Amino acid sequence: QVQLVESGGELVQAGGSLRLSCAASGRTFGLYVMGWFRQAPGKEREFVAAITQSGGSIYYADSVKGRFTISRDNAKATAYLQMNSLKSEDTAVYYCAATRRRATNRPNDYDYYGQGTQVTVSS
Repeated sequence: QVQLVESGGELVQAGGSLRLSCAASGRTFGLYVMGWFRQAPGKEREFVAAITQSGGSIYYADSVKGRFTISRDNAKATAYLQMNSLKSEDTAVYYCAATRRRATNRPNDYDYYGQGTQVTVSS
């Protein structure tokens, strides 16, 4: 089992940058695929990015490709989401997630979620 705690969300102007962090408990972080999802008010949770256990494979939603970068530091048991060129449509609660299964873009395939961190982009 793993517990996840996100941080780094805040209010930022359009065009700005933020880096989200996801700190994991336990010594098994390296066994998990890590993903980032987001959920805006009135919308379903949507996939943002995922990274495999060693970081060898990375996946992005089309809406963030070229602007967001997912990474991980297994020694620190932490995953990151660097967000650049932020747009108002990026406003959402961002969740990190973990799974021992294959990397996918389906929220239900992830077994563990953090509590979320709010990102608000003002235009």
